[in-house]
Amino acid sequence: MAPPKNTAAKEPLKILMLHGYTQSGPLFHSKTRALEKALTKALPTYDIRFSYPTGPVRLDPADIPGYSGTSDNKDEEPEPAFGWWRRKDLPSPTSNREPKIVYTGLQDGLGRIAETIKTEGPFDGVIGFSQGGCAAGMVAGLLESGRRRSFVFAADTQDVERFPSSFDPFHEQGSSQPQLKFAIIYSGFPAPGTRYSRFYEPPLTTPTLHFLGTLDGVVEEARSRALIERCEKAREAVHPGGHFLPSQRPWLDAAVGFVQECLEKDKDGSGEGGRGKKENEENVEDMDVPF
Repeated sequence: MAPPKNTAAKEPLKILMLHGYTQSGPLFHSKTRALEKALTKALPTYDIRFSYPTGPVRLDPADIPGYSGTSDNKDEEPEPAFGWWRRKDLPSPTSNREPKIVYTGLQDGLGRIAETIKTEGPFDGVIGFSQGGCAAGMVAGLLESGRRRSFVFAADTQDVERFPSSFDPFHEQGSSQPQLKFAIIYSGFPAPGTRYSRFYEPPLTTPTLHFLGTLDGVVEEARSRALIERCEKAREAVHPGGHFLPSQRPWLDAAVGFVQECLEKDKDGSGEGGRGKKENEENVEDMDVPF
């Protein structure tokens, strides 16, 4: 007689996946299959669901880095490309200052993400790449308790981006979307300048794992480290590659181990409490991955 099958219901685990600039949800999905498979295999007691929204900004060929329009096939069209916002460099009011950077369409991009949270959430974590990594950091912070107050406090004193109204429902009593348990950011960076400072002040408390490529020629290491410095519970993994999601076993194990640890700490209620960066860095060294 065959032994009875384990019919215990699996615990749901939902992860929000945010693509990079010039990508789309389906394209990002095709690039993260190894990561999906590794997480699903390592967490058999969870019913894992991945959501891949597409940014609302439809990009023109001229917006796509490297596109020249000189293909031998005149009828060939580039693949549809999207972003969460466009970067616009405005001239500085004084000649000795850097140009002012504005993310046009940011509120719409965050609104698309908020709509996904409402219809497909609540989510336990977020994973983002490049511009999606920047968005992942914003989303993690926007879902933290007290973040909205920091925007309100600065609204009358600085030229700051307003708190996205699309995220207001997540701060109302009875909201089903809590603070995220983890965020994994590949080739990420913070939104620059004082205009976006409230996304990171006070620093993010959501546990984050940041992947940096030593050969990344698109997002410089200094930009990624600027985001790491804005996260209280940050860890980092440096891989010997460029601007992509590393799919080799050591880097998949790093991501899987981080998610497992965050879920375990959430279950036992330990979290990471008020521990400082120094202790977090020591714990990274204790993990059996090549950080």
